[in-house]
Amino acid sequence: MSAPPFRTRRRIEFADTDMAGIVHFANFFRFMEAAEVEFLRSAGFSVTQEWEGERVSFPRVSASCDFLRPVTFQDVVEITVRVLKVGRTSVTYGFEFFKAEELVARGQVSSVCCRLLPDHKLEAMEIPAAFREKLQAEVT
Repeated sequence: MSAPPFRTRRRIEFADTDMAGIVHFANFFRFMEAAEVEFLRSAGFSVTQEWEGERVSFPRVSASCDFLRPVTFQDVVEITVRVLKVGRTSVTYGFEFFKAEELVARGQVSSVCCRLLPDHKLEAMEIPAAFREKLQAEVT
């Protein structure tokens, strides 16, 4: 049995819209990131945090979104977050956007677990076991 998706809501602000009065496509990527942050916070984690004395981060390596129906100013969208895949160093999330129960967009984001080195460079690392266990428990 798969875990139910994490859910969060967002009211569309005027600044989210374009000249046509609909949400600008780029904002869906911001909404996915905000939903991911809320999902991780609910699990006791973050996209960037201290882990066993190291600064660990999950930079995005891939992102996509399909737009099915327009979303406009003051609409409320429900965003679901699912963990689609947990690899050795990466995690892939799936997102669905609903307006009044109607699917209006869906997206996907993949991130790689990295340690932040003193010179601010990133080095891929295996996802820590405790984090991996929580993520794998959410795979749908």
